[in-house]
Amino acid sequence: MRTKSLISLLLTIALIAVSGYLLIHFKVFQKHINLGLDLQGGLHVVMEAVDTPEAPVTDDSLDRVKAVIERRVNETGVKEPIIQREGKRRLIVELAGIKNPDAAIDLIGKTAVLQFKTSDGKVVVSGSDLKDAQAAKNPTTGEIYVALEFNKEGTKKFADVTSELVQKYSESDPRRRIGIYLDQQQLQNPVVREPIPNGRAQINGYNTLEEAAKMAVLLRSGALPVKMEKVYTQTVGPTLGADSLAKSTKAGIVGIIAILIFMIAYYRIPGLIANVALAAYALIVLGLFAALQATLTLPGIAGFLLSIGMAVDANIIIFERVKEELREGNSLRRSIESGFSRAFWTVFDSNVTTLIAAAILYYFGTGAIRGFAITLSIGILASMFTAITLTRFMLRNLADSKLITNKKLYGA
Repeated sequence: MRTKSLISLLLTIALIAVSGYLLIHFKVFQKHINLGLDLQGGLHVVMEAVDTPEAPVTDDSLDRVKAVIERRVNETGVKEPIIQREGKRRLIVELAGIKNPDAAIDLIGKTAVLQFKTSDGKVVVSGSDLKDAQAAKNPTTGEIYVALEFNKEGTKKFADVTSELVQKYSESDPRRRIGIYLDQQQLQNPVVREPIPNGRAQINGYNTLEEAAKMAVLLRSGALPVKMEKVYTQTVGPTLGADSLAKSTKAGIVGIIAILIFMIAYYRIPGLIANVALAAYALIVLGLFAALQATLTLPGIAGFLLSIGMAVDANIIIFERVKEELREGNSLRRSIESGFSRAFWTVFDSNVTTLIAAAILYYFGTGAIRGFAITLSIGILASMFTAITLTRFMLRNLADSKLITNKKLYGA
């Protein structure tokens, strides 16, 4: 029994140590936990929908604006963008790690209404008829352009109008042209040399592939259903973000070391066991963040550190109960069992009330507040496991192993 308990205890500690080593050695946390806007720099934009005679702002139109912006941002490859509504007319867009904020702002807010018009101003094909748009480069001439492909309905429309223009007008007649417009601005006005039945066209006049690719993203993602105006823009530089990360990391390390020293100094052997459980807690929480590929922000770090404090708080409540049992003359094993049993509901109730508060923060909060609430909730659930289950398991095995039997080392 003694040997089995000692082996169980040592294997548990070894498992935690090896898991921590592997996660750190293979940089799992660095690779799979994304840093938020405040930690790596980026762009924060608040946009407001504006009524126009053609497109009044409605709840549905703002939802469609959000969907279009999400498609545009996703096309850029930005990790974990935050795009959310604020009130009835506003959208908040946060893009972490963006390298060209000005280009991103232009991409987000451009209406991008594509129209093909005849010389008399009649719209014959629009962006809604578009199936695909891709940046391309002519291998012979080196000309950069955006290749357009229409859907079935758009292909028929384009074929009909180009056939009609070729039949009606000579090639030198200005009425044989189809203008290509974006947001009412003419991009080009080419001559229709022959009917185009294959549903393909191209927009020329780009200097770089990057410029053409940006236009292709706008066209693929679709036009904004209402006009959007910038209300507020904030750019966080990567240096400032790195400084915030370094300072918060330093503060966290100092705080955790202070907690570890206090637990050993005041609670001795149970404090040492609690510190091992605390290491397991940190690995569990950070491992979950990595598995979910979560985005970590400054409020998220605050939530994580707060939950560490709550994990320690649960151990303190339990160990005080254990000390009381030991002072009453009970055996070490009985004191551990009784202490955990007596403290369970106190710890459970305090954590549940905090979870309720976190749920309220998540429901009513936005971006950073929600991140804090999620981090805090994950931390509380993990701390309940490590404080109640893991710590109890290790203390049980330590008591059964008879390795350390002096009650004074358990705080008596």
